[in-house]
Amino acid sequence: MQAGRLIVLTGPSGVGKGTLLRSLLEEHPQLYLSISATTRPPRPGEVDGKHYYFVTREQFEDMVVAGELLEWAEYAGNYYGTPRRPVEERIQLGQSVILEIELMGARQIQKTFPSALRIFILPPNVAALEQRIRGRGQDSEEAISRRLAQAKTEIAAADEFDLQVINDDFEEALISLEAAILATKG
Repeated sequence: MQAGRLIVLTGPSGVGKGTLLRSLLEEHPQLYLSISATTRPPRPGEVDGKHYYFVTREQFEDMVVAGELLEWAEYAGNYYGTPRRPVEERIQLGQSVILEIELMGARQIQKTFPSALRIFILPPNVAALEQRIRGRGQDSEEAISRRLAQAKTEIAAADEFDLQVINDDFEEALISLEAAILATKG
């Protein structure tokens, strides 16, 4: 049996990673979306082991020390990370595993799992990204400014990745993503 592979998907907030990923997973149920561990409390409707592995700060810090995470970071006072064992087990079974993570985590994966295929989702331009973020209607002006500043920093790192996919036309972006992820593993 051929081993699977690890695919890292990243890009700025509002670029459409989640929408692309949901469509990809609907079309290709053989792909596995990695479940992250977090120290934040579950939100209404979230299920432990399905949406996240919810752990205490102490448990998370023990996982870091034991080398049980492929990548991890702290955001807004909570830890988030990718447990190593479920990812490695799925790959050994021949499955392709997708991580949807932030830039910092993607950079860590380059060190902990250098054979991973790393894909960066780009907006057609910053103005289009701003329009998408504003269109969500979820953020204050201050939050929008922060997101856009962060997005510009992240976009500047796109050339660190194996592949860049511009999410201008959704169907074209999805086809590009499918082609890269489902290509014969070499």
